[in-house]
Amino acid sequence: MTRADWNRRYEAKELIWSASANGTLVSEISGLACGRALDLAGGEGRNAVWLAEKGWQVHVVDFADEAIEKGKRLAAKRGVTDRITFETADLTDYRPAPEAFDLVIMMYFHIPVADLPPIFKRAAQALVPSGTFLLVGHDADNLAHGYGGPQRADLLYNADFVTSATGDILDVEKAGRIERKVDTDEGVRIAYDCLVRGRRR
Repeated sequence: MTRADWNRRYEAKELIWSASANGTLVSEISGLACGRALDLAGGEGRNAVWLAEKGWQVHVVDFADEAIEKGKRLAAKRGVTDRITFETADLTDYRPAPEAFDLVIMMYFHIPVADLPPIFKRAAQALVPSGTFLLVGHDADNLAHGYGGPQRADLLYNADFVTSATGDILDVEKAGRIERKVDTDEGVRIAYDCLVRGRRR
């Protein structure tokens, strides 16, 4: 989808996603000391706002202007504007400052997989030594066996694909497929996500 496509999608309703933070993010960074966080493809800001409420200083990057504006409104509503900065940028071109962040998160960022390895590598390089990288996205297995997510194989990936791009930078702590329960009108369905968590060497 283009920037214009995403802007139209974000304009269509108040919040596309929940205002609550992603559950996997919440569980995976529990216990980390607060510091500087980078939220890549941060969407409407729900995860960044939650991090800010916990004491993190967060920089959010997304290429949809409407998403960024929604994120700013959510941050103001939740009283954390002093802990969040926002930037509109395309991750295929964006180069975060190296060794500048204690935490880098990428949540459900899906573009053609051929374009992803340099983005993953730059994300890992943005970490300070021992900083934490966390990625969650729709796993390739979700297309045939899970619920929701992009319905194109070229937009889905798995943990091995991510770690192959970051393996010389990160010590991988977790990498694999996880299950996520989704409440639907037809009952609870299972979605399959890719999870990668590691620390900067």
